[in-house]
Amino acid sequence: MYLHLGQDYIVPLQSVVAVFDMDTATASKRTVRLVERLQDEGRIIELYEDLPRAGVLCENALGETLYLTSLSPQALQRRAEKAYAI
Repeated sequence: MYLHLGQDYIVPLQSVVAVFDMDTATASKRTVRLVERLQDEGRIIELYEDLPRAGVLCENALGETLYLTSLSPQALQRRAEKAYAI
């Protein structure tokens, strides 16, 4: 099963570790440090035009990747639930 993140990006659903609401996630110092670390390592993929609404943290054999998307966390949740319903 896969999760479509927007702009032709699809990730395996089992690789998703967390979905962050970017409006509230940046209030946490830990989340800010995580984003800064991944930015320094070049592990952030931007899938938005104006502002990101959600961050999707994925982990696979190559490490962590953070996808910043214009989709809302609620839209991503609905897509994930539909994938499991199949």
